[in-house]
Amino acid sequence: MLRINDTISIQDWELSEQFMRASGPGGQNVNKVSSAVELRFEAATSPSLPAPVKTRLRRLAGRRWTNEGALVIQCDETRSQARNRDIARDRLVALITQALTPPKRRIATRPTLGSKKRRLKAKKVRGDVKAMRGKVDPDG
Repeated sequence: MLRINDTISIQDWELSEQFMRASGPGGQNVNKVSSAVELRFEAATSPSLPAPVKTRLRRLAGRRWTNEGALVIQCDETRSQARNRDIARDRLVALITQALTPPKRRIATRPTLGSKKRRLKAKKVRGDVKAMRGKVDPDG
């Protein structure tokens, strides 16, 4: 069981792990040992997460969210399979924790009088600069 907070915990049957050979440096070890981990969490069908959390998680996951509704996290940072497994699980917990907090509502504000004047002055100066770029009349 993977504990997220006091109310949410993910059961082991919702997670699946697959181990593969990692890329990068490591000498012969990298060719022999399957130390990289691919952690797959079936988030769309998970009974542990409420619907709003799932939608926020999908937005946060980006490319890691599959068409089937699974969240796939890969880790091949260390040479140790157990350490990579822990890192992947920690990343999953961090992502779900981030999805638990609803985004703050934006409070609409009006621009101040000073900011309006500064913007219009900058536009006027820029327009004057562009107006001076025209062809020079030799007569006058």
